[in-house]
Amino acid sequence: MDNIRLRFVPLGGVVGVTKNMYVYELYNGDELTDILIVDCGMGFPDATEFGVDLIIPDISYLEDKTDKIRAILFTHGHEDHIGALPFYYEKLGRPPIYASKLTKMFIQNKFKELGSPIHIQEIEYRKWYELGRFQARFIHVTHSIPDATHILIKTAVGTMYHGPDFKFDLTPPYNKSPDFHEITQAGEDGVLCLLSDALGAERPGMTASESIVGQTFEDEMRKTKGKFIMTTFSSNISRIRQCVDAAVKFNRKVVFLGRSMKQNTDAAAGLGYLPIPNILRGKEQEIAKLPPNKVCVIAAGSQGQYNSALSKMARQQNKYIKIGKEDKIVFSSDPIPGNEHEVYAVIEELSLQGADVVYPDIQDQLHASGHGSQEDLKLLARFTKPRFLLPIGGTLRHQRQYENLMNELGHKSEDIALISEGDTMWFTKSGMTKGNSVETKSIYVDAYGVGDIGNAVLRDRQTLSSDGIVVTVIMIDTNAKISMSPKFFSRGFVFEKNEDTMFDDAGHMLEKSLNKTQGVVVDTANYKKEAGNLLEQFFFEKRGRRPLVLVDVIQV
Repeated sequence: MDNIRLRFVPLGGVVGVTKNMYVYELYNGDELTDILIVDCGMGFPDATEFGVDLIIPDISYLEDKTDKIRAILFTHGHEDHIGALPFYYEKLGRPPIYASKLTKMFIQNKFKELGSPIHIQEIEYRKWYELGRFQARFIHVTHSIPDATHILIKTAVGTMYHGPDFKFDLTPPYNKSPDFHEITQAGEDGVLCLLSDALGAERPGMTASESIVGQTFEDEMRKTKGKFIMTTFSSNISRIRQCVDAAVKFNRKVVFLGRSMKQNTDAAAGLGYLPIPNILRGKEQEIAKLPPNKVCVIAAGSQGQYNSALSKMARQQNKYIKIGKEDKIVFSSDPIPGNEHEVYAVIEELSLQGADVVYPDIQDQLHASGHGSQEDLKLLARFTKPRFLLPIGGTLRHQRQYENLMNELGHKSEDIALISEGDTMWFTKSGMTKGNSVETKSIYVDAYGVGDIGNAVLRDRQTLSSDGIVVTVIMIDTNAKISMSPKFFSRGFVFEKNEDTMFDDAGHMLEKSLNKTQGVVVDTANYKKEAGNLLEQFFFEKRGRRPLVLVDVIQV
């Protein structure tokens, strides 16, 4: 094999931040011999992608190459790195999976929900794994979640250092410091290309240690007379544990809200990563009976997701938890780029209910980024001494800033690859060149299943032909209260004589359900979405059919 070439294909995670999925391919001449996949994550829809629950990478490029896939390696347990695997594992040919302890547990829990057990090899650090013609070695690093790793990928062409989502935290609260010996040894042995996290490339200095947030939780909890509510990513176990430690110190019962939050904290507790005294582990149903100053709620929904636990509290839809004027709500995460509108809308709704809402824009040390800043990124490049560099995990502007940082270290721009999703890069012993792109697109997932936007259009057409359409006009006043009975117009749905009675009942249902939110600033898009969801469920229960429901809201 004297004509070995290595190709890198990002199917997600480049310029889009989320749905990370990276493909490494080995060729002998023009013959593809081996494939290695790193991560298989999901992304989140924005406000314009109505009806979409999540977004996953497009793997159509791989579907006729599954016999060449030697393994899928996972760097850490965040959803944007593991969340798409349940949708694709069978299609990818059920290859071997390698992950660290907590990451393994998170993935296994996803498959348990589907009733489909999965075998995952729990990795050992400082060990080479033989994966076809690849060799892989996991390096412990620090991030905003325990058990995060970087991966060395050794080939006959050279060694790739796959370095996503990290910061050099020298005082992590519950974990070891980064394995600097392994990182620098990789540099001494020779790194062909460093694929580096670039999301923090705009921030000067070093990223603050995760441990600073624990003191902030204590300070804020000490001053709070009512309920203390904290929201962060449900996989951010280190952050969650620091909040739990503060709650234990002040004798507050800890209640976890949100399916993912409950699932992940149960998994972490089972591994010993989240110790909580049984006497201080509370249930949602108990909150109304407890003194507010004895309650600590840790809720999912820090990105403003519409149906999240936090969003439901903001819309006064949690029957056990009512927000009061002495309550404090702490956002311990930054918005993912593109989610700002949703996050600030939830903050507005919580503030209108009288709560004291604090978030990183107005107070320091509520959140410590899990991504390295400029000096972290420079140090990784110094330690690994790569011949070539390729920024991943950031937008185009982050890539550009990363290029500027590496120029300061003496790396030439021609040795730094700035690429988009689907672009490819070829590596040989003699250099790096850009290859032809592979076709990719966003794959949307909603309650009906997995498909691209074309399939969504076809689904609407099918719904129209089989179950018809119902158009609803809702008039609300300035207090978000329905001011007159909603009007309904339908085609192809029902022809029975009692159609008017059914629509009258639907109108009463909307008034009963939606008037609970009166006095709250109306986010029209979310109001329409909630009304549509209620009507779809109502019509299905009454008629066993799901018409296409269109809602128009007029504020008078």
